[in-house]
Amino acid sequence: MRLEKIIARSRIVELGSPDITSALEELLEVSINRFPNLKQDVLLKGLLQRESTMTTYLGNGVALPHVRVKLGGERRYILAVGRSVAGIRHDGTKADEAINLIFMLLADDRARDYLQVLAALARIIDDADFVKTLLTAPKLDDVYERLYSAFGGMTARPVQVQQNSMNRTMIAEAERVAKGTACGMIMVFGDTFNSGVELGHWSSKVKSLLVTRNLVDSSQAQGKFAEVIQVRSFSSQRLAQLRSAIVVGLTRGIISFDDRICCLAGLTGNNQFDTIVVVDVGREFQTLLTQNTDLLPDDVKPEVFERVIAVASELAIEGREGKPVGSLFVLGDNAHVEKLTKPLVLNPFYGYKEEDRNILNPFMDETIKEFSSIDGAFVIRGDGVVISAGSLIQAADSHALPGGLGARHSAAAAISVATNCISIAISSSTGQVTLFRRGVMLTLMEKGKMAKV
Repeated sequence: MRLEKIIARSRIVELGSPDITSALEELLEVSINRFPNLKQDVLLKGLLQRESTMTTYLGNGVALPHVRVKLGGERRYILAVGRSVAGIRHDGTKADEAINLIFMLLADDRARDYLQVLAALARIIDDADFVKTLLTAPKLDDVYERLYSAFGGMTARPVQVQQNSMNRTMIAEAERVAKGTACGMIMVFGDTFNSGVELGHWSSKVKSLLVTRNLVDSSQAQGKFAEVIQVRSFSSQRLAQLRSAIVVGLTRGIISFDDRICCLAGLTGNNQFDTIVVVDVGREFQTLLTQNTDLLPDDVKPEVFERVIAVASELAIEGREGKPVGSLFVLGDNAHVEKLTKPLVLNPFYGYKEEDRNILNPFMDETIKEFSSIDGAFVIRGDGVVISAGSLIQAADSHALPGGLGARHSAAAAISVATNCISIAISSSTGQVTLFRRGVMLTLMEKGKMAKV
């Protein structure tokens, strides 16, 4: 779903209400005036009911209230945006905080990509600098233009790759090296540039992939990049995203274990390509093969796996309340995993709707991070639904692990052998993020090499 298709200038307003209920009424008035089948009181009740279950406040003065209803017709989403310079009272904020921007999303109950759209919206408006540009925009027309651009609209003015002689030479050499070493593709690391690579200025006869931490609509890459892989990196080192990007590519079917890839990168934000590396995927991940090429369990959706990696990486870097935390995520083969686990504490996810406890839901991030301090594992179904937290793994395994890895990593290895799941462990002492599949470990984020950028 392309987000710019659901934004409209007529549904961006200045709010005069001092509280969240009145503000939602204002937004509903401009949203449903053309839809006589939609009842404002019913929608308001649904929005407030969800708000009482789980706050939709994202931080930075931004709230994302949302509800699923029967919109009717072909329309799947209605998005309204309200700006309040004075600020709006909200129970989900701290005493000294107020809401300045409200993004209200009405989603049709038939929309299958609802959580993905919600997550994409949350990622964009969770940027404090971007929120500031919306609040300081002199006119609502400017707010609309900036949102339309951020959502992938053609009014965007992406930064072009500096066409200096070194960049031109590196691009030409990458293509020559790729052909000379029989690489099937070139992987371009877009975070080398401050605002990403301008898609219109990349041209290669070799199949190319773009790796970036930024949200890029795949349709914009057509004709330039075959695929876009979004992987967040916390390090400014060259090729810091390489291993995670290949893992994501393998799970999506973009990359195979037989591939050889030419990688073109530079220091993050340095605006200069300076590194060309050839990677043989099979050799890089040979320990994971063990006569199997299915890195991801059949019941696990790639987007769920990617989200778990992202949450684990954020936890490894940020910790909780300034302190490092260790955690364990067990993903997939839920029927067998549950037989080998038992609760250490009352399950904090029990009784909630599956949609509300799905890890793809952006409002689950803080919940997951808050419960990460509980001993035990998060058990997550392949479609993203969090089954439990604080679960004790009771699988036995005699795998020998490297020195320094304790009970959490032993449990992660054991459950990955006993069931057809994939597990991800975070070390509380080093912040190292390690993936386990069939007892074999793969380090995704190495200790001592992390620096938030």
